[in-house]
Amino acid sequence: MFLKLLGESIRFAWQVLSTNLLRTMLSLLGVTIGIMLIIAVFTVVDSLEKNIKDSFSFLGSNVVSVDKMSFVERDPNVPFYVYFRRPSNTYDEFEFLKSNLKNASHVTFYGTRSSTMKYKSSSINGISIFGISNEYKDVYEVDILNGRYFTSQEIEGGRNVTIIGDEVAKSLFPYESPIGKSITTRGQKLVVIGVLAKEGKSLLGTPSSDERIYIPYKMFTKMFYVGRFGVSPTIAAKGYVEDIGLVELQNEMEGMLRKVRGLKPKEESNFALNRPEAIADAIGQVFDIVGYAGWIIGGFSILVGGFGIMNIMFVSVQERTKIIGIQKSLGAKNYFILFQFLFEAIFLCLIGGVTGVLIVYLLTFIPTGGLEIALSFKNILLGVVVSSVIGVVSGIVPSAKAARLDPVEAMRAS
Repeated sequence: MFLKLLGESIRFAWQVLSTNLLRTMLSLLGVTIGIMLIIAVFTVVDSLEKNIKDSFSFLGSNVVSVDKMSFVERDPNVPFYVYFRRPSNTYDEFEFLKSNLKNASHVTFYGTRSSTMKYKSSSINGISIFGISNEYKDVYEVDILNGRYFTSQEIEGGRNVTIIGDEVAKSLFPYESPIGKSITTRGQKLVVIGVLAKEGKSLLGTPSSDERIYIPYKMFTKMFYVGRFGVSPTIAAKGYVEDIGLVELQNEMEGMLRKVRGLKPKEESNFALNRPEAIADAIGQVFDIVGYAGWIIGGFSILVGGFGIMNIMFVSVQERTKIIGIQKSLGAKNYFILFQFLFEAIFLCLIGGVTGVLIVYLLTFIPTGGLEIALSFKNILLGVVVSSVIGVVSGIVPSAKAARLDPVEAMRAS
């Protein structure tokens, strides 16, 4: 019965489309534009959110870092300079946490500064130099394409070795392999032992591994002043599990740092514990607001389109009144007539909805620079579901009117 009703509804809907093509197209335009606007907004929002969150991927996942100030929260009553006067993390604090943290799988220590890299007559500016401990690769992703990672002896001895990013390698060594070659920065020669895989530019211009080099932390301290008024290193610990496990790790780190820094119970912590998830949550709240705006903008178009579909259905009921009377006189039940017109309304709305989704899909092929836009299955399903709901809401009144027609009066209709 369901397949029969569906088949007849499709046939009648096609007759409406082909017989009154212009009227139907204008009525479906509202649904098409409404669905297109909603899906387009959600597609752009999802793509922006994904690209922005990917831009912060260098902060790691399941990681708690110790910094002078919070990524997203700051007391407006506290002057900004107060945070900069906080003590910098020390290597001794790193070793203390590394030896005593029970809820961390790995703990690392690193500092960063920018400088110019040189090789023979070639040079590249603005390259981030990361001075790292041996555990850095266990806390953050270090994807080495060619060569190798540091040995523990190279890290502990502060050897003059380096792992360079893809952009550094292409700029300084366009026609030869960089492995085994020496680059110069801040008066120090560094032997290249590895090259990172290409990461590409991020949407926000946040640091990319393509434009950075890694060196042992003790080598880093020979090149830059570390401490107050200098480089402020970061301690980062990777948790075993998400959510509850990270909360336990965060609490454990706070207690140990307060102890090692000699803070009294009533004294405020002179450090901040940051989690990348805090940035993701803040970004998500902003895009939720944009999503609501998309619903409002698209909702008006859908409202207009819904009235257009309802108008088509009232006209369709009026044109087929005699057919309804004949069907009921032959024994057709009220629900048969109801579903027949209701399926027709849903089918018409689906045509508009699918057209809107198809337009959005075609628009994703337009180049947008660094922003990668993709239409997800979730948004396609959303377009289909919303279209179906519009069809039900727009078609229920005309369908109920058709189902309640008296067969005798319907056959007498002119």
